Amino acid sequence: VQHEAPIKIFILNNQYMGMVRQWQQLLHGNRLSHSYTEAMPDFVKLAEAYGGHGIRCEKPDELDDAIKEMISVKKPVIFDCRVATLANCFPMIPSGKAHNEM
Repeated sequence: VQHEAPIKIFILNNQYMGMVRQWQQLLHGNRLSHSYTEAMPDFVKLAEAYGGHGIRCEKPDELDDAIKEMISVKKPVIFDCRVATLANCFPMIPSGKAHNEM
């Protein structure tokens, strides 16, 4: 924000530490430990508190317009994209592997 770099941070927000929960689900018999929190920050307010721009998208039909808004903003943006609580992230990088070993 200080240097007005137009970086964009796109959060796929399922209210979990998503990859941690996914690993626990797929590799540890769905035994979840410390991967869910009811105390997530309001990422839009967090962005605004630091002088950036915050966007929240909660419905798929809002996504195209919200992305256009994000692209048009000429300062840092945090984009809080709400996804299904149990949504997984694919492709997944196996533990200890490189991105080209998915």
